[in-house]
Amino acid sequence: MSDTAPLPRPWFNGDASALAAAIVRGEFSAVQALQRTLDDVAVLDPALNAVCLLNAEVGLAQATALDAELAACSGDAERDALHRSRPFFGVPLLLKDVGPATAHRGLPSRMGSRLFPEGMPWPVDGTLTQRYLAAGFVPFGRSTSPEMGMSATTEAVAYGGPTRNPWHRGHSAGGSSGGAGAATASGMVTIAHANDGAGSIRIPASACGLIGLKPSRGLMPTGPLAGEGWGGLTTDHMLTRSVRDCARALDASAGGEPGAPYAAPEAPASWVDELGDSPRGLRIGLVNHFFEGDPVHPEVAAVTQAFAEQLQRLGHHVEPARVDFGTLETVRPVMLAVATGTALFFDQLATTRGRAVETGEVEPVVWSAAGYARGLKATDYMAAVNTFHRLGRQMAAFHQRHDLLLTPTLAEPPAPLGRYTMDHPDYLAYRAGPEGLWRYSPFCPLANATGAPAISLPAGFSRGGLPIGVMLAAEHGQDLLLLRVAAQWEAARAAG
Repeated sequence: MSDTAPLPRPWFNGDASALAAAIVRGEFSAVQALQRTLDDVAVLDPALNAVCLLNAEVGLAQATALDAELAACSGDAERDALHRSRPFFGVPLLLKDVGPATAHRGLPSRMGSRLFPEGMPWPVDGTLTQRYLAAGFVPFGRSTSPEMGMSATTEAVAYGGPTRNPWHRGHSAGGSSGGAGAATASGMVTIAHANDGAGSIRIPASACGLIGLKPSRGLMPTGPLAGEGWGGLTTDHMLTRSVRDCARALDASAGGEPGAPYAAPEAPASWVDELGDSPRGLRIGLVNHFFEGDPVHPEVAAVTQAFAEQLQRLGHHVEPARVDFGTLETVRPVMLAVATGTALFFDQLATTRGRAVETGEVEPVVWSAAGYARGLKATDYMAAVNTFHRLGRQMAAFHQRHDLLLTPTLAEPPAPLGRYTMDHPDYLAYRAGPEGLWRYSPFCPLANATGAPAISLPAGFSRGGLPIGVMLAAEHGQDLLLLRVAAQWEAARAAG
């Protein structure tokens, strides 16, 4: 099969909301939905390498319990009430292979690493996992990620090969939630869990033609095993095919938890019910180039400009804007926090297993990142935190003039596989060198540094047929504004 040959069609081609509604109506059972999904994984995944763990028994137990709940309903009113309480009733779900928020005792994590050939077991279920189960999701496996989530592409040695983009299998599906992106875009699943520490939801959303919201800091639970990841950079959510799924997933999962280090921003009673309130007359600042002024890929610039013109037709005011800092001012402190978190994880693992991590056990970039972190001073870390705070203040000033910031999601179309493999021996060069990842993903890390929400939307395609995403960012806590604009754009696109 060539890299561009069409993949087999999945059994269900709608979004997760449509799938849940069909199950509740009785068109098929939750068990049947899971079985058909597993059949699709068996057919589609060999071409994509997006799924790294399957546990059909775990999924079957949840699906069987849900079918019993539905069978106990005596009429439409009870079924409707059950659906309201479990909005993703029976929807099969892949959890990303990295991150403690979705710890699941039946689904160990390999972290994209040869360190855990059998998977790292979890002692408890994460708060987010518990909320997904309560919402009616059926977790049945894990999706691929680069080792420790440390790349914008998913080509982990531990999985025996790269994760491939369904639109063109010679190109990256993005990272670090590349498996989630490939699985959702191909139709293996209708929705997939993802997380984001420097763009890891938005990069695969852009690369795979999906919707990816990175929520505000504090909005999503991280416990009980962790308070924050990478110094507050990381957060969890979903990769989706529709804005309503993105919002409905917040209804199912967003909100604070006891002991969280950050207060959750104010949230609506129902995210999805608020989507119809379309905003008008927003002031949107467009940065369609690197923050320094360097040009992005011309096809990306053209798609972003066309999206800006769509927003103007929707009644918003879009004008060129600038920010008062350079790209590397956001990238370098994020790199430092990522490296420090990696070194800390190695130390914790060494204590648990009784011996230190050795160079041959991890990919060269990951080893180099830990070594870089060990050469830092405590004051270097605090200086990085201070930079995050300064950037937050500067973006607050930006949002006094502009309600939203519009940029490309990536500076070019999805990268060819092999370009950013993690066999590079120098972490600093890999991330911030002249040919480093910052030239590919210059825009995403800013929202992680400041804690602000940002959403990638599938705005167009390259001449080669690869998806191109654009990104809208808002002030901290303004996630609903982003979703309303996204819903407004989605409706206009559907209307032609």
